[in-house]
Amino acid sequence: MYPKAFQKLIKNFASLPSVGPKMAERLVLFLFKQDTEKIREFAENLLEIKNMRFCKKCFNIAEDEFCQYCKDSKRDQKSICVVEEPLDIISIERTKAYNGLYHVLGGVLQVGDTGADLKINELLNRIEKENTSEVILATNPTTEGDATALYLKRKIQPFNIKVTRLGRGLSTGADLEYADEITLSEALTNRKEL
Repeated sequence: MYPKAFQKLIKNFASLPSVGPKMAERLVLFLFKQDTEKIREFAENLLEIKNMRFCKKCFNIAEDEFCQYCKDSKRDQKSICVVEEPLDIISIERTKAYNGLYHVLGGVLQVGDTGADLKINELLNRIEKENTSEVILATNPTTEGDATALYLKRKIQPFNIKVTRLGRGLSTGADLEYADEITLSEALTNRKEL
């Protein structure tokens, strides 16, 4: 039986996505073996997360009012790549195949869901106000991701702009977060109009 402090930390780590009880034990034991300064730095970094926020424009993670991509005037201001989560942006950026703006939905449509929690209206407002010429629907190639892409296509159609979907270099059921750079780069390059 572990001491109470260990048990609490194991419970904290085990509550994280993809971390089971055994992995949580290993993480706590690893941290226990670190010197005090490394633990202090780790704790400070954890607390610093609470100073982060969502970008007011695209809903990516940001340190300020706007994220680094929205603030970068060198990026293609007429193209918006729509993703499910902020981690998807990191995967796309690794490919160096896209230099436009982003929009984070915050998930996908679920069966019977109205999409009220998703940032769909905010996307439509951006398309209307910004001089957007193309929207790339980069939702994951899952049933929910495809349904969300089709729903967005219908919503975007009245704006009379180009709507594309990532090419199927990605297999159905895959997550962008785990796709390698070559596959994701191919998917971006071979995107198709919906």
